[in-house]
Amino acid sequence: MSESPAPTTAVVLFNLGGPGDLSSVEPFLIQLFSDREIIELPFGAAFQPVFARVLAKIRGPAVRRNYARIGGGSPQLRITLEQAAALEDHLNAAIPHESAYRVFVAMRYSRPSSEDVLDAIAAAGIRRIVTLTLFPHYSKATTGSSRREFDRTLACPSRRAQNFHVTHIERYADDPRYLDAMSDLVRRAWQEIPPARRKDAVLLFSAHGLPQKFIDAGDLYVTDIEKTRRGILDRLNVPNRQLLAYQSRTGPVKWLAPGTDETLRELGRDGVKEVLVVPLSFVSDHIETLYEVDLLFADVARNAGITGYRRVDALNASPAFVRALAGLVAEHVGAACSQTCDSCRSHAPAAAHHVALLETTP
Repeated sequence: MSESPAPTTAVVLFNLGGPGDLSSVEPFLIQLFSDREIIELPFGAAFQPVFARVLAKIRGPAVRRNYARIGGGSPQLRITLEQAAALEDHLNAAIPHESAYRVFVAMRYSRPSSEDVLDAIAAAGIRRIVTLTLFPHYSKATTGSSRREFDRTLACPSRRAQNFHVTHIERYADDPRYLDAMSDLVRRAWQEIPPARRKDAVLLFSAHGLPQKFIDAGDLYVTDIEKTRRGILDRLNVPNRQLLAYQSRTGPVKWLAPGTDETLRELGRDGVKEVLVVPLSFVSDHIETLYEVDLLFADVARNAGITGYRRVDALNASPAFVRALAGLVAEHVGAACSQTCDSCRSHAPAAAHHVALLETTP
């Protein structure tokens, strides 16, 4: 039996990362606070690593307590690896072996890093790379930071000699397949509310916050969040009250408002008893959903008199989300291929056929 040909395309999933156990919390925070492109600590870039270590030491105990309450670490790497495995299977199920994909994971502030992933791709003999963000809504603090780290790693002299061909999928806030996957989860949670309570229920969309200065400087994040919110509402077609708020604010700077906790208190004062929280900007469970939404905000809601507090499931490795990601990759590869050179243009019809097959693959 002959060996299967080597994969021709590597897909790299960008995600934030997180501490896998309590001992990894401070190293993770140091990596996060050292990223000057999103957090400008005092006295310039030269002193950023020093302040990052001090800040991580100060914040470490409280953050460890939060992770302890959700099982002792972040599940994000495990879930992202599940997404990667499902995506690889789905992509390869619809195409011949000579067009096979390998899917890798690159975390921004934990391992595997961009360097780890590029080492693995080079060892596999792959030169074509497509990065695919797991942040559907573009921000320089998320996809932008991951992309810059990846580009910095690629720019090393040893990497340049490897001659990778790299393209990027950086946003898909209004992709119909992604919106269908999100809407399906919201609809399921909505239908679990008892009918007698459903008519007065409030849909509360909760997106990760950003400093307001990012938006003032032209960051696309809020625009993308609004595209997803509107896309979900158009598909749900429910007349109930709905609101958008922002969570995970920290530090003394002005953040996007209103806060999710503030909004829950306001709803309680209005006499609302039933709230369905729709986490936006999160495609997998991690500290923001498992601790902040499920525990912290649940306490806020209960203290505000909201007796029916529910949360929509994260996409995680749901088949609908995997199909959405596969469709994005197939279309992107087909479009990039058709624009590159004469020899590549001949593959464009096959790429279009691949997309059609993906739509019918379970």
